[in-house]
Amino acid sequence: MTSAQPGRQAVFFILVTILIDTIGFGIIIPVWPHLMMDITRLPLGEAAAYGGYLGLLFAIMQFIFSPIMGNLSDRVGRRPVLLMSLAGLGVDFIIMGLAPNLTWLVVGRAISGILSATYSTASAYVADVTPPEKRAAGFGMIGGAFGLGFIIGPALGGLIAGLAAHPPAWLGADFGALLHQAGPRAPFFAAAALSLLNVLYGIFVLPESLPPERRRAFKLLRANPVGALLHIRKYPAVAWLSVATFFFYVAHNVNPAVWTYYMVEKFRWTEMQMGFGLMAAGAAMALVSGVLTGPAVKLFGETRSVYIGLAGATIGYLIYAFASQGWMIYAAIGVGAIMGIAGPAIRGIMSEHVPPTEQGELSGALGMLMSLSFILTPVLYTQTFSIFTTGKSLPHFPGAPFIIAVISLLMAAFLVKVAMGKIDDHNERTAAKAAAE
Repeated sequence: MTSAQPGRQAVFFILVTILIDTIGFGIIIPVWPHLMMDITRLPLGEAAAYGGYLGLLFAIMQFIFSPIMGNLSDRVGRRPVLLMSLAGLGVDFIIMGLAPNLTWLVVGRAISGILSATYSTASAYVADVTPPEKRAAGFGMIGGAFGLGFIIGPALGGLIAGLAAHPPAWLGADFGALLHQAGPRAPFFAAAALSLLNVLYGIFVLPESLPPERRRAFKLLRANPVGALLHIRKYPAVAWLSVATFFFYVAHNVNPAVWTYYMVEKFRWTEMQMGFGLMAAGAAMALVSGVLTGPAVKLFGETRSVYIGLAGATIGYLIYAFASQGWMIYAAIGVGAIMGIAGPAIRGIMSEHVPPTEQGELSGALGMLMSLSFILTPVLYTQTFSIFTTGKSLPHFPGAPFIIAVISLLMAAFLVKVAMGKIDDHNERTAAKAAAE
C-alpha cells in the first residue's frame, strides 16, 4: 500500500494536502479578530496588536524550523514528515479552538509555525517524482492549489461562522446548539477535521517518494537557518537565486500587509467589496499557477518565464500604486497574477542544480527565506503606509508600499540575471573541459 511507486494519485494527494492546508488557514481568517477580542477581552484595535505579535511568533517559528523539517525529510523521507505535520496542525487547530486564554493561543501559534512544513515538503516531493523539465509545472500546480485554498477557505470560514451565529433549523437542535456554543471558534474545529481526515487519506494513499538510497544523514549543523544558507553557497547559482527568491517574497508580501488598508484609505471599499477583490485575486492566482505555468515554461523556457512573471507583477503593483478608480484594482489583479509564473520557474531552475538527496534541504531553506520575509515585511509596509497617509511633511500617497514592492522585484530580476550568467559560465567550462578530454 504505502510501498507503491509514487504516481498520479500521490501527486494528487500532495495537491489536496496543500489545498486542505490552505483552506484550514483560510477558514480562520474571518473569525480571527473575534477570537482575539474574545481571548484578550479588549476592543478590536488593542486586540489586533496581540494578533500581530502572534503572527510574528508564527513567522519566527517557521523561520527556525523550516530547515529542520526540510533536512528531516531528506533523512526519513517525505511521507512521515508530511503526515506528522498534518496531524500536528489538526491537533493545533483544536488547541486554538479550545484556548481559554492568550497563553494557550501562543502555544497554538508556536506549534503552527513549527509544523507548517507541508508546503516545503510537498515541493520536495514534487521534485522527487517529476523530471526536471516538468518540475516548474508541478510547482505551479502547488501554487494553484494554494490560490484555490485561499478562495475556498475564507468563504467557508465566513459561512461556518454565520451558521454558528444563527444556526438554521435544518442543522438539528442538538448540533445547532453545539455549533452556536462554539461561536467564532467553530471554524477552528472544521480546520482540524480537514487536517486529520487528510492524515487518514495519506496513510492509505501516499507512497514514499524518496528511496532509501537517496537519503542522507541528518546533520544539525545544516538543519538551522545559518547552516542552511551556508550550505547553499556550495552552489553559487542557487545561492544567487535564493537571494532573488527572498526579494520576490518581499514584493509578494505587500498585499497581505496593506491591501485591505489601502482599499479603505483610497477607495473606501466595504468589507463585501474587499471580499470580492480577495476572491478575484485568489482565483487569478490559482488560474495562473495551476493552469498557465506549465504551458508558459514549455513555450518560453524557465528563465524567460521568470522575467515574464516579474514584469507582470511590476506592472500590477504600479497600477495599484497609482490607481485612481476602484475598477483599476481588478486590472492590477489580472496583470499582477502573472507573478504566479515566476515563483515555480525559479524553483524549477534551482531544483535542477541541487542533488536529489538535498531537495528537502533546499525546500526548507526556501521556506526559511519566506518566513524571514514575513518577519520583516509587515513592519516595512505598514509603517510606510502610515507615514505616507498620516505624515504632514510628506505627500499623501497610500500607494507608497507598492513602489517598495516594485523596487524589490527589480532587485530579484537583477539577481536572476546574475545567477543565469553563472550557470552559463559553468556550462561553458564544462563543455570546454569535455571537448579537451
